[in-house]
Amino acid sequence: MAEPKANELMEKIVSLCKRRGFIYPSSEIYGGIAGFWDYGPLGAELKRNVKDLWWRRLVHQRDDVAGLEATIIMAPQVWKASGHVDTFSDPMVDCKTCKGRFRADQLAETPCPQRPSKMVSECHGEKTPPRAFNLMFTTHVGPVQDDSSLAYLRPETAQAIFVQFKNVLETSRQRVPFGIAQIGKAFRNEVTPRNFTFRSREFEQMELEYFIKPDEAVEAICGRVATPAGPGHPGEPQPDWGWQMWHQYWVEERLRFYESLGLSRDTLEEYWQKPEELAHYARACVDILFKFPFGTQELEGIAARSDFDLSQHQRFSGKPMTVFDEELKNAWAKLPKEKQDALWRRYFEARRAYLTRMGETAEQAEALARADADGLAKGWYVPHVIEPSAGVDRLILALICHAYSEVTDTDTKGKPETRVILRFHPSVAPIKVGVFPLLKNRPELVAKAREVRDLVRTRFTVFYDESGSIGRRYARQDEAGTPFGVTIDFDTLGETPALKDTVTVRERDTGRQERVAIAELTAWLEAHLR
Repeated sequence: MAEPKANELMEKIVSLCKRRGFIYPSSEIYGGIAGFWDYGPLGAELKRNVKDLWWRRLVHQRDDVAGLEATIIMAPQVWKASGHVDTFSDPMVDCKTCKGRFRADQLAETPCPQRPSKMVSECHGEKTPPRAFNLMFTTHVGPVQDDSSLAYLRPETAQAIFVQFKNVLETSRQRVPFGIAQIGKAFRNEVTPRNFTFRSREFEQMELEYFIKPDEAVEAICGRVATPAGPGHPGEPQPDWGWQMWHQYWVEERLRFYESLGLSRDTLEEYWQKPEELAHYARACVDILFKFPFGTQELEGIAARSDFDLSQHQRFSGKPMTVFDEELKNAWAKLPKEKQDALWRRYFEARRAYLTRMGETAEQAEALARADADGLAKGWYVPHVIEPSAGVDRLILALICHAYSEVTDTDTKGKPETRVILRFHPSVAPIKVGVFPLLKNRPELVAKAREVRDLVRTRFTVFYDESGSIGRRYARQDEAGTPFGVTIDFDTLGETPALKDTVTVRERDTGRQERVAIAELTAWLEAHLR
């Protein structure tokens, strides 16, 4: 059958998400609130699976990453140091006719509130000049609401990692290079939330800050700095890797993660930001994009953020964010004088450029940079960081869009019937197994089915269903994305002696059925749900 158009497809997906309990509009009985969404029973399971897989892959299956769970509200100075207070804003215009407020760079894509068939850019209402609108939600801490109690809901989870960097380093007994991972809520007062859950005001992030040695330290220790020889995964990390190798490594690692969830590479794109698009502190940034029905959009950014973040918090807090590297100190002492001077000069110039960019006077920037370069010669440096930052909600939406498919069957009367199958990868499917007695009015079938349900749900999420025809029950689970359905029938009870204590296992994507012994069922499912 013909592929549905993009808008039509998104309408079907949004409808399915509400109907089947993946995603609901927040506060719907009161008319809803734009940019906020609630995850229903299936959505909550899908989201939990994705977050657990990310955590397991990045934290549990690696020796060089530790976890963190930080507060949503932090000291307001955090956001001053990070630049969010002064620069985290969008250019906005107001329409004097409809009184609406719109992003200046999206007027051609935003419908006019009074004439939805027209875009705001086509509306003749007088517009104000663009002005900055800060995206952070504000609140107050304590009983008095004044400037001294002002605080913010965090617009990202990364800054907590930088603020707690030294604590995690010391208590986890890690050494650079190592990472700190965090999953958590973030909030941005988006002016025009849109495309379902893609751009929301409350969302979740999965972020890793991976701290590495500056290239000057790597070169002092190893005598060289390895750089990528070409595209593709560079292999297992090596001591001589510079920031470019680490950046490419994490781009490829993240792509492999998406593939493990069932998003093949032909559904993804890599976008390497141009120099003029990069944040002022970034050396490189790659966006991993997914081909949504509404366009190809970002799932994750992997940025090489230099030493900007830790340096900023060091400046604003007055607390050192440097680490001591005994190997660097010893290696430096063995370098020829000309090599020492060259590395010292490179590090000095990089630090001076950063400090000057941050507003230090030329004299102060020179003095501080000189102290930093002298520290490098003694084994001290501020780590650089590679940051893979992914949006949980965007990934959930991508998985649903990718899994959505329609099939047309012919019923017993010869009438065509179109139904939906969500072809989730088994690792993320909200329900792994449906368990069904063939008939609900036969107590012996129901009792046996419940025994099987209790056996299987010690290992997997299970949905038990005895309502309606077995075909309808299969269809309901197909629509929920359940990989396997287990049916208890009369052969299970011994009507055919050779099949006693076996069940029928049906595969979602092919409809293929197989008899499996109940004693072997858990192991069979374990093997097929990877």
